[in-house]
Amino acid sequence: MTAQMTVWILAVCLAACMAVLILSTAYFLRQWRRLDEILDGFWQEEPEVSGDYPDVLETRESRVVSQLRQILAAARFKEQQAVGEKDQVMELISDLSHQLKTPLANIIMNTELLQDLKPGEEQKQEFLEHIRSQADKMQWLMANLLKASRLENGMIHFDAGYTGIKETIAQAVSSVFAQASAKKIELIVEEFQDFRLCHNPKWTAEAMANLLENAVKYSPENSCIRISLIRQELYTKIRIEDEGIGIPKEEFNRIFRRFYRGKEVEQQEGSGLGLYLAQLILQREKGYITVSSKVGQGSCFSLFLLNETKAAGDF
Repeated sequence: MTAQMTVWILAVCLAACMAVLILSTAYFLRQWRRLDEILDGFWQEEPEVSGDYPDVLETRESRVVSQLRQILAAARFKEQQAVGEKDQVMELISDLSHQLKTPLANIIMNTELLQDLKPGEEQKQEFLEHIRSQADKMQWLMANLLKASRLENGMIHFDAGYTGIKETIAQAVSSVFAQASAKKIELIVEEFQDFRLCHNPKWTAEAMANLLENAVKYSPENSCIRISLIRQELYTKIRIEDEGIGIPKEEFNRIFRRFYRGKEVEQQEGSGLGLYLAQLILQREKGYITVSSKVGQGSCFSLFLLNETKAAGDF
C-alpha cells in the first residue's frame, strides 16, 4: 500500500510539471509559426505603387515591426507566466512532500511492525487502525490541497447570494459539536437576527467550521467558545472567540498562509490549511477575515460578510 501511494504521489507531481512544460512549449511553437507567416507574407508581397515605393515599403516594414513587437511582448509575458506557474508547481510539490512525509513514515513503521512482531489479533487491529487513520489523513490533505489550488486558480465556481445566515452558522456549529463535547467545551451562540448576508451557505459553513475546529483544538477542556454577530453599515461581523492558547501578534499575517503553523502548535496534529481555505472562500464572497489575540488568553476570528441593501442583487 505504501509503495502504491508513493508512486501515485510522484506521478501526480510529474504530471503537473509535464503539463506546465507542454503548455508553454505549445504556446511558443504557435508564436514561431505566426512569425514565419508574417515574414513570408512580407517577402512575397509586391508593392503596387511605383512612384511612392519608399513610403509603401516603410509602411509595410512598420506594420511588420509592430506585429513583431506584439508577438515579442506576448512571448515575454507568457515566459514570465510560465516561470511563475513552474514556481507554483515546485512550491506545491515541496509543500505536499513535507506534509505527506509524516503520515507516510507512520504507515511504513506500522507496516514493518506488523511484519516483524507478528502480533495477536487485537494488537494487529490496533496497528491496522493506525495505518488507516494515517491513510485517511493523507487523503484529506490531498483533497483539501486540490480544493485550495482550484479556488486559487478560479477553477471552482460557486454562487454567493443574499440569504439568511442563521442556518449557515447552525451547520458549522453542528459539524464541531462532537469534538467540543469530547473536551467539555461549551459552544455559546448568542441570540441574533437572521440577517440576509452575501454568502454561499455550503462554502461559508465550511470556512466557519475550519475556524471552529481550530478553536476547539487549541482550547483547554471545560472552556467555552462564543459566537456572536455585530451589524455594521456595509458588513456584518461574525465573531468566533475562544479561551485557547492565543497567537503572537507577529504571526497574525502568517497564519493565513498555506501550510503555515506557529511554533506553539507545531507538535500538535494539524495541516495548516484550515485558515488558508477559509480566507480563500471569504475572498470569493467579497468578504474577509481578521484576527485579534492575546497569548495565553485566547483568540477572536471575525468574518465579515456583505449586508443586503435595497438596491443589492445576487452576483
